[in-house]
Amino acid sequence: MTVKLALLMGFVLASYSPAADRPNFLFIIADDQSPFDLKVYDPESKLDTPNIDRLAREGMTFDGAYHMGSWSGAVCTPSRHMIMSGRTVWHLPTKKGKQKRKPQTANPKLVPPDLAEQTMAAVFGRAGYDTMRTCKRGNSYEGANAQFAVRHDATKRGGTAESGSAWHGEQVLNYLSSRELADDVDPFLIYFGFSHPHDTRDGTPELLAKYGAVNHKDKNSLPPANDKQPPLPINYLAAHPFPHGHPGLRDEEKVSGVWGRRDERTIRNELGREFACSENIDIQIGKVLEKLAAMGELDNTYIIYTSDHGMAIGRHGLQGKQNLYEHTWRVPFIVRGPGIGGGSRAQGNIYLLDVLNTLCDLAGITPPMTCEGTSFRSVLEGKKQSIRDTLYGVYCGGTKPGMRCVRRGDWKLIKYDVLDGTVRETQLFNLKDNPHEFLDQDLAEDPAHAKTRERLETLLQEEMLRLDDPYKLWDQQ
Repeated sequence: MTVKLALLMGFVLASYSPAADRPNFLFIIADDQSPFDLKVYDPESKLDTPNIDRLAREGMTFDGAYHMGSWSGAVCTPSRHMIMSGRTVWHLPTKKGKQKRKPQTANPKLVPPDLAEQTMAAVFGRAGYDTMRTCKRGNSYEGANAQFAVRHDATKRGGTAESGSAWHGEQVLNYLSSRELADDVDPFLIYFGFSHPHDTRDGTPELLAKYGAVNHKDKNSLPPANDKQPPLPINYLAAHPFPHGHPGLRDEEKVSGVWGRRDERTIRNELGREFACSENIDIQIGKVLEKLAAMGELDNTYIIYTSDHGMAIGRHGLQGKQNLYEHTWRVPFIVRGPGIGGGSRAQGNIYLLDVLNTLCDLAGITPPMTCEGTSFRSVLEGKKQSIRDTLYGVYCGGTKPGMRCVRRGDWKLIKYDVLDGTVRETQLFNLKDNPHEFLDQDLAEDPAHAKTRERLETLLQEEMLRLDDPYKLWDQQ
């Protein structure tokens, strides 16, 4: 054996724990889901998700889980890059020809050229895990997706078993069955992604009927009213009070069934469609939980449920995911697994980019040096309530420099610098007193909170500099 090989084997053996001691991982991710759709975050929600509720009842729910933001209208793209790589939003690769929206792409100090080889499936594969994924196609990190040993990706947003969420569930069930047949005892990491409830939200007929919704196709008419539809969100507005800064944005103007409308009938119908698709996701999760239990693997599997970002659908007069209000900046995040107290809650203050470090920590794997996230294992074990004090958010997929926000404690600042300087707005919210960010309780211009605003303005600029944000806002030095 050569010295080089011996050193390599020593490194690999030191990087992870023996197979018998290592847990499995099932990472479940929905596409476009606000945490406030779920009863675990809004007890008044009409959405039924008994299996997600079970995960929360038997695990931990995070009240402060966020995606860091986006430099693209396709917010899911950087979000999924962050999940896979554990890197911050301005340190991610982007496609050729798209560098203008993210200037640092070509800087090897900020974007390692071999990053795909340090992503989730590559890291776990080298550590002896069997890796499998199913998810939508596109708007993600292809280099990282290609690292999975087994991959069944397709965009499934229809209302049948073959064209909807059941297809993704079937891929996981088939994979688990194949492991049974092969008597495969290697630990596994499964990335269980769904294409819904992202539009087009074509639910199954029975679930659409349950939520009083129809797959509305006629742009020249309103969908029918139905008492079974979910009520309007508590922070619903017929229009946002100023432009969001992304003219012609697809999610705000071109989603089939909604288009540019924000009337009650349209929004309630679209929420009904969203809920129909979300309950179907829950049904598929239940089938996989049953399979894991039958295989004797459930209690040795960490199960994470989340989304790539939130969603508006009428909240604040918005429709899409290109904003920094809590309903969209936050994500649902629930973890069930060995050693996690059932029915527990934590603030967390985590980003999706912390997932890779945390999974590595739980598996006994040394995370790659390219990771910039922080493990929240200490939160899962009840040793801490959160892992950071300050949270930063960005959206600049439209006009530049775009939107920025910062949160510390109960206080949150949002700033808008869009449309060539014609829209420059600042909002200040106390989230303890105003968790839904009602705009009539915006404290930005309240003299009593001037010092708080000044402190958060400074904090935001510090975070922008720390994270290599390439832009400055109009009132920053």
